[in-house]
Amino acid sequence: MIKRWVVNASPIISLTKIDRIHLLSEICDEVVIPQGVADEINLGGYTDTAVTWLEQSGQVFIQPAPEPDSRVSSWDLGLGESQVLSWAIKYSAYEAIIDDLAARKAAKILQIPVRGTLAVIVLAKQMRYIPSVKQDLENLVQVGLRIRPTVLAQAIALAGED
Repeated sequence: MIKRWVVNASPIISLTKIDRIHLLSEICDEVVIPQGVADEINLGGYTDTAVTWLEQSGQVFIQPAPEPDSRVSSWDLGLGESQVLSWAIKYSAYEAIIDDLAARKAAKILQIPVRGTLAVIVLAKQMRYIPSVKQDLENLVQVGLRIRPTVLAQAIALAGED
């Protein structure tokens, strides 16, 4: 089955900070970053690896954003989240890669398949692209991704690590 992902800013920022951004294109067949997501990263005051990655290898994934879907607009989400969900509605074969809780709730109600950064890491372990999720998840916490301890423990257990 072909995997198609439309990716929001937080997963890009987090994965670049732990040097795992390559996982997006390795475990997914088609990766899309809507222009608004790239703009948020570039204009967000970041002078880090996410900006550098977008300017270099990430350029190939950036696509013009679709028209905002009215069902998404009613959720009053940020530009990136709105574009990711609107893309996933317009192109139903895509799964939204998003960490924002409000956007994830909207995706669930709008019946948009969604996964977050943690799930990307767990999938990478299941597909044998990384040897362990525990260290990567701990690294995500260290670089600022907020993960509830119970969710962290569930992800580690799901990957078969205790």
